[in-house]
Amino acid sequence: MSQAHAPAATSSGLDDLPLRDDLRGRTPYGAPQLDVPVRLNTNESSYDVPEAVALEIVQAVAREVRHLNRYPDREFTALREDLAAYLGHGLTEQQIWAGNGSNEVLQHVLQAFGGPGRLALGFTPAYSMHPIITRGTGTQWLDGRRGTADAAFDLAADDVAAQVRACDPDVIFLCSPNNPTGTALGLDVVEAAYQASDRAVVVVDEAYAEFARPGTASALSLLPGRRRLVVTRTMSKAFALAGARLGYLAADAAVSDALRLVRLPYHLSSLTQAAARAALRHTSELLSTVDAIKGQRDRIVAELPALGLDPVPSDANFVLFGGLDDADATWQGLLGLGVLVRDVGIDHHLRVTAGTPDETTAFLSALTRVTEQENR
Repeated sequence: MSQAHAPAATSSGLDDLPLRDDLRGRTPYGAPQLDVPVRLNTNESSYDVPEAVALEIVQAVAREVRHLNRYPDREFTALREDLAAYLGHGLTEQQIWAGNGSNEVLQHVLQAFGGPGRLALGFTPAYSMHPIITRGTGTQWLDGRRGTADAAFDLAADDVAAQVRACDPDVIFLCSPNNPTGTALGLDVVEAAYQASDRAVVVVDEAYAEFARPGTASALSLLPGRRRLVVTRTMSKAFALAGARLGYLAADAAVSDALRLVRLPYHLSSLTQAAARAALRHTSELLSTVDAIKGQRDRIVAELPALGLDPVPSDANFVLFGGLDDADATWQGLLGLGVLVRDVGIDHHLRVTAGTPDETTAFLSALTRVTEQENR
């Protein structure tokens, strides 16, 4: 994603600082945080944590508060065991790593396997934090090509393999379901990327995996025998815990050993570990809204063509839609009606999070008004 509508860095202040040359002129990540009635721009869950689950999380955190004089479990062993049990696929706690959101986990991966003189390859448009974190670790970023004869945002296994062989990267980023397009990858693409290099770490970002349509396979199934394959997940989306900041990955146990070399000591607080473990004890309740969100996602995909727009079929909790004459004008028009969506920097496209039925209705009604005004 681009950083459209993101806050710009204060250039006057930065000019006076000995900032790294490769960071000069860069724009920080920043989705607008605006107080409007309908916020559908950052792919958060619109559903609050259920009361009973919230109470248990509060109790779990409260039990830790009296012991904050001690450092947390540096290895967060119990949490890793719980995450392994949730993921299944025969995974053990040795194969799990976690951090304060999946962005920190990705940063650990790049600190260990990227860095100065090394190259990371991603396929744009994809998650905007991949290049930001990459460059922040001093790693060179390369935008790969995306698009096939069938769809503009798809990836083909043979094309991905050819691009990998051409640039010989140290780290490869794949995103499935992809953000901002919502499209999932076939496992053949992941296999092709892995086989095209004998040294690159292949990261499959599955932040939205729980929302995938039936029959969509996870790259977790490819982990056995592939020591350089990493699959990242998050509790921010389907678990409705964006504010808790807990992301994690599954990989060969040796990957966790590598990440220990770069992580800060005691990086996961006792409170974070307690909150995440309490939430995982209520997986079914927290994931109970996933089907409802998928229903609103599919509703958006079904109804937008009547407005002359082109939604991309999605495996995530959002929909990218095109066909807009002026995406910025549409974004502003929706905002004026109290609906905040995301300008992801793709010409003639916007992205909307699937929210509650009422929020979806508000979005569709507002979009209808805006498109009618623009067509007059």
